[in-house]
Amino acid sequence: MKNDNAPLEIHVHGDVPIKPGTDIKSIQEALKPLWRYAGARNLSDGSSSLYEEEPGIRFDSDLSRLQMCWTVRGDDDFRMVMEDLCMNINDLSAAGAQIEVTFYDTEFDDEDEASGNESRDDFVMLFVGPDPGAIMQAQRDLLIHDVVNMMERHFDGSELSGVVAEIDKLFSQRFDNLVSSLELGKPPRGSGGNGGSSGHGGGRRPRHLH
Repeated sequence: MKNDNAPLEIHVHGDVPIKPGTDIKSIQEALKPLWRYAGARNLSDGSSSLYEEEPGIRFDSDLSRLQMCWTVRGDDDFRMVMEDLCMNINDLSAAGAQIEVTFYDTEFDDEDEASGNESRDDFVMLFVGPDPGAIMQAQRDLLIHDVVNMMERHFDGSELSGVVAEIDKLFSQRFDNLVSSLELGKPPRGSGGNGGSSGHGGGRRPRHLH
């Protein structure tokens, strides 16, 4: 595993549908950025999490699902690992899915918080899928889930169909722009591929909340 004195604990959480017939060898190769970062020689050695209560990295061949609830010690260089990981999982995924990556600053304590210092905590939401359309579908589904949950505090669910329709329009326009840009040989507009979002706001995130 990484050095015990590493400044960050990094938690990876996701549930990704995998193409039927994918073997464990392919899964091991796709996840190589993770287990190599952990200092392991193979997926079997690197699949265990830093915390025993977390299931780690598992591939359920019967359900064709890759399940990750895995923590490793490290630093900001893990961000390069995320990019390689998403590219690899895209090739094996059967549908769009989200992967959450949370960075916890192990050197930040109560005294730092009382002094008004900022921690290095961060949260990144990544999206993977077999094609840009599947990735956008996963982004759309998550956005609608979040928006509806927030607005149902004030409105009945039956009143929100117009909001959902407007979100669908935005994603349809983004997809049309993507198709047009690909047809013209230009880079896709918007957050295609391994698009993700991140932010520091709202205070420190709860640790290992699943």
